[in-house]
Formats: sequence, structure tokens, C-alpha cells
Amino acid sequence: MDEVLLRSLTPGVLAVLVRRGADFAAAEDAVQDALVEAVRAWPSDPPHDAKGWLVTVAWRRFLDATRADASRRRREDLVDQEPPPGPAPGVDDTLRLYFLCAHPSLTPSSAVALTLRAVGGLTTRQIARACLVPEATMAQRISRAKRTVSGVRFDRPGDVATVLRVLYLVFNEGYSGDVDLAAEAIRLTRQLAAGVDHPEVAGLLALMLLHHARRAARTAADGGLVPLAEQDRGRWDKAMISEGVVVLQAALARDRLGEFQAQAAIAALHADAPVAEETDWPQIVEWYDELARLTDSPVVRLNRAVAVGEADGPRAGLAALAALDASLPRHTAVAAYLHERDGDPVTAARLYAEAARKAPNLAERDHLTRQAARINARINARPNARRSG
Repeated sequence: MDEVLLRSLTPGVLAVLVRRGADFAAAEDAVQDALVEAVRAWPSDPPHDAKGWLVTVAWRRFLDATRADASRRRREDLVDQEPPPGPAPGVDDTLRLYFLCAHPSLTPSSAVALTLRAVGGLTTRQIARACLVPEATMAQRISRAKRTVSGVRFDRPGDVATVLRVLYLVFNEGYSGDVDLAAEAIRLTRQLAAGVDHPEVAGLLALMLLHHARRAARTAADGGLVPLAEQDRGRWDKAMISEGVVVLQAALARDRLGEFQAQAAIAALHADAPVAEETDWPQIVEWYDELARLTDSPVVRLNRAVAVGEADGPRAGLAALAALDASLPRHTAVAAYLHERDGDPVTAARLYAEAARKAPNLAERDHLTRQAARINARINARPNARRSG
């Protein structure tokens, strides 16, 4: 079963049902039913036209559900309008669906959740982790969003800011999570940049390009994560970095700074350093200060603590970290890193092991476990090493 193919086809199938008159919530349910049927049927009987097969099955599931609805007469009109079987249209409606899901009747947070679930194909757990809320809270948010738009015609596009937020979260999940969606997010952001004159669209595209340029160097041959400082910079995509810098410079020249431009500026400074030791950490701290001013995000302040630790020493980084909520994702991993740099291996090893237990994915857990093992091996080899914690 080609799960990547299924995921890539889902937005187009959903768009076909919406164009035929299905309300969004019912169409999304029907598409999910069709995907389940594909998982069951395709391994033994793969279709010649995968998208057409999904459209046919999803439409039939939708009709089955609408026939049981109280407003039978209006729903039966849709049955009469069912088009004859044939190849599905090859129109890419994904970006249009992103805008339609950012519906004016939804709050931005609800629109983000609905789009990530229905169009981005993420699970409720993945969305909850990306938005830093409990899974049960996110499940309720998605359910409320579906109820809000139930029966609503999706003909009033939402705003660019909400779409950008969704694309950013999709890219982050693809870049560091369980599902590879990064390339799709870049493709859609390119489409958006080509059609919308907005500095933050350019900022987001630059950010994605600069991060994605390092993709090949982020993973070792055994599948383990490679920290930024240890990456083989010769494996970075120089052409993609150059494109990202050009896009960013054009956006910054408009003097309308936003959070994505600030994040891209930080990524560009990392890309500009030929070796990790030459990274301009003081300037990165300044950009994090700007980013914190723009967003007041606890995750930004967590990353800033790391930058402060590099620019001004680990004690300064730990002081910045102490002001933050210890329950933040990756807080413990940052504390472990700063304690190691501060010459406290025992505390660092303990915190790395604790961070591994909290890791959001297998690759990160394995990396943190290896970090703890590495430090413990060094401690055992040097019995007189400093012990604390």
C-alpha cells in the first residue's frame, strides 16, 4: 500500500466532492471512508486510476450518508446529478482548499486544526503536538470546527495569515515528524508566492528553503539524527540556500518584518557559517529578540535560550531557560545540552535520559538516548569527573 500516494490524492478527491455540492464535513467523512476501503482493497486489486477510484467510492459513501438524512428531497437531487464514471479531472485544488478551510466562520486556531486534519492529512495527535495542546483538546477543537462548517458552502476564502500558519505547521511536521510533508508544503508555498504579493509569504518560502536545504545532512547512515553543529555542510543544498537568501532579502527590503522573515533570517545566518564555530550567535540572539517581540512564543524563547548559551556562555543560557515553563516540549533536552556545556556531565546525562522518555518521535528519542549513553560512558571512564545533581 502506497501511503504517500493516498496522502497526495486526498486533497484532490476532497475538492471534487465539494465541487459536486457536498458540504465539507460530510465530504471529509466520505473521503476517509474511501481511504479505509482503499487500504483494504488495493493490495489485492490495485486500480488503474487511483484518484478516479477514490472519487467514485467517496461519492458513493457520501450519497449513502445523505440518503439517510432528514432532508431527503434536497439530497436526492445530488443523486440525479452524479456524473458518469470516467477519469477524474487533473486539477490541483490543494491550495484552494487551504484557503477555503480558513473560512471566516472559524477562528484561526479552528481553521488551522481543520485544514491540517482534512487537507494536510495529519492525525489528531500530530496536530495537537504541533499546536502544543493536549490531544483531547485538539479532538474537541476539530469536532467543533466540523460542526461550525456543517452545511456551509465553502465559497468564502479565508485570509492569507491563516493559510501561512497551516503551511508552516505542515512543513514542520514533515521536516521533523512522522510524516514527510515538507516537499508538499514547499510546493504549495511556491504557488502561493506566485499568486500573492505579501512579504510574509516570501518569508515563509525562504524559511522552508533554508531549512530543507539541510535535509540530507540531518540524518546519519543508520537513521540517527545529526545535530546542526555536527552536520556535514558539504551535503547542504547550496542552490536551495542561495534561492532562499535571495527570496529573504527581497522580503526584508520591503521593511514589513514578520515572524517568518525573522525565522528565515536566523536560518540564513546558520547557512552562512562555513563551519559551526563561525556561526554569528550574537546576531542570532538579536533576531530571536525580534521574533519574541513579534510572537511572544514560548518555543521562540526556548530556542533563544540555546542561542544565548552559545553567544554568552552556558550559564547565561541556563538563566534564560530558568524563566521558561519546564513542561515545554524539548525544554529538558535544552537543559541537558546547556548543563553538558557547563561542565556538569552527571546532570546532563540524567536530563538527556529524561528528555528521551518525553521525545515526540522515535528518531529524536534514539538521539537523546545515545547522548545520555555517550556522557555516561565518559563519566565511567573518568571516575573523578565532576558529579552533581
